[in-house]
Amino acid sequence: MKYRRRLRSRIIFSFLLFGTVLSGLFAASVLLLQDSLEDELVGNTLRQELDDFIVQYREDPTVIEPFHTRIEGFMVRPGDPNEIVNPVFRDMDTGVHKIENDGRVYRAAIRKDDDIWFFLTQDVSESERLAEQLLIRLIGVAGLFSLLSFTLGVWSSRRVMKPVTDLAERLTLLDEDAPLEPLASYFADDEVGQLAVALDDYAERLKHLVERDHEFNADVSHELRTPLAVISGATELLLGQEDLPEKVHVRLLRIARAARQSTDITTALLHLVRAERGVTHESTAHSVTEIVEKLLKLYEPLLEGKPVQLRCVEHDRVSVIAPEAVIAVTIGNLIGNAVRYTKSGMVSVHVGAGTVRVIDSGPGIPDEEIPHIFDRHFRGKTSTGKGSGLGLAIVKRLSVLYNWKISVKNQEGGGLIAEIRFYGEPEETG
Repeated sequence: MKYRRRLRSRIIFSFLLFGTVLSGLFAASVLLLQDSLEDELVGNTLRQELDDFIVQYREDPTVIEPFHTRIEGFMVRPGDPNEIVNPVFRDMDTGVHKIENDGRVYRAAIRKDDDIWFFLTQDVSESERLAEQLLIRLIGVAGLFSLLSFTLGVWSSRRVMKPVTDLAERLTLLDEDAPLEPLASYFADDEVGQLAVALDDYAERLKHLVERDHEFNADVSHELRTPLAVISGATELLLGQEDLPEKVHVRLLRIARAARQSTDITTALLHLVRAERGVTHESTAHSVTEIVEKLLKLYEPLLEGKPVQLRCVEHDRVSVIAPEAVIAVTIGNLIGNAVRYTKSGMVSVHVGAGTVRVIDSGPGIPDEEIPHIFDRHFRGKTSTGKGSGLGLAIVKRLSVLYNWKISVKNQEGGGLIAEIRFYGEPEETG
């Protein structure tokens, strides 16, 4: 995930960076100008002094070298063994040079004619010391400006970000069950106020959309109950007749199973639409084993002669406080998938330790597809039939609504294990 700084941190960092860079550039400019002007001033002074002395010497060879406290002048002839000039200066070419010798710093103007060499040197050690102090002080000033920039950035960011922070806090305090309260009334008519107006408009439209969707789904679920009840009643009457042909009996069982599943799914979807668990203090606990046995009886006639056995293994009693339809839809989808993909062998449902595990001997699922099997409309490469890919998505949503834990994994040697943990720890079963 790409790292992003908070907006306030970016404002502070921008002020700090701007102040530091500006102070640094100012200090560097001062130092460069000071060094450049000093070099030019000292060099021009020494050069002018040397030129004036040479002119005087050419007019009057008896003129004496100008000895000063900090400026010294020397004249020597090429090859003169009298080394009154420091060898460090003597070996320099004509020009103005900066020389360090014996811990001192000198500026030297040198002129080497064919007959006489002229040297004019100045001790600038004190100037260099002052320049170093200037550098230290400029660094301190730059640091001070950086600190001031940071302080200004913190203060400005707090002022700038306060409306945005207030808006975020009000958004977090919104309750989906509380009446929708406009946000724009709390903010000025600025950029944040415009954002609050846009959020109010979006929230209002979203609220109406969700209400229409809930009303439609609730109406559809309610209206489906009556025809499903008619179908179930008529099917039960027909199944009660004697001497029914086997094919007709099987088909009626299919109709009964489809009607029962449709009724359960309608009830479960109604709870999802309302986002309610349908559980009260007076709700009764349902035996998971009894629900599983009813589901297996509905699936037995649908095996169509496949060499597949269905069995329920109860390790201990598991009771769940939830609508029976919700429990049936959740477990029934897992059983239905196991029956669909198991060509031969066994589909066993183990109940115990607050857990239901549906184990089949089918081909299993590729490992890379397991993280996606609960996605809406997802169908694996090995999927068969005309399913819509919504069954496991509904199971997942119901599990989230009731705080159940659902997982799927391949078992060694083939087959799949689908587990729903209502409470407690899962039990190891084979």
